[in-house]
Amino acid sequence: MRGAWPALALVAVGLVVLSGCAKEDAPATTIDPPAMPPTATPATMAAAEPQIDAATGFKMTGDWQLVRGNCTGCHSAKLITQQRGTEQQWLTMIRWMQKKQNLWQFDPDTETRIIAYLAEHYPPQAARRRAAIPPDLMPPNPYEAQALN
Repeated sequence: MRGAWPALALVAVGLVVLSGCAKEDAPATTIDPPAMPPTATPATMAAAEPQIDAATGFKMTGDWQLVRGNCTGCHSAKLITQQRGTEQQWLTMIRWMQKKQNLWQFDPDTETRIIAYLAEHYPPQAARRRAAIPPDLMPPNPYEAQALN
């Protein structure tokens, strides 16, 4: 859909130019551009969808370069982009890496900015996994004591 906007803009400019060439006696005609869904306009699409860095997959907005510089030296960016968490959950992950994986201590401002970026752009999502299968729909477990008797 993004590729269509330059073409639509060109058509609109052409119509404006051609309308100036029309005879005075000719009735005015208007051609409306195709309707877009109310939630998707070029302005809202640009604001809602930051560009994605080709090398990391990070959303290129805010402190993404700070995150790239401090996180991808130890692990793949994919490990970050597939995770989701609140500010507290991201902080917990950082503390675990500092304790178990020898991650250095960040100065407070850097840590706050990294956590804010991660929580804003990789927040928890509902239904990331399917619901558990109800017990009454599960097949019998051949390893349970009852099944062996």
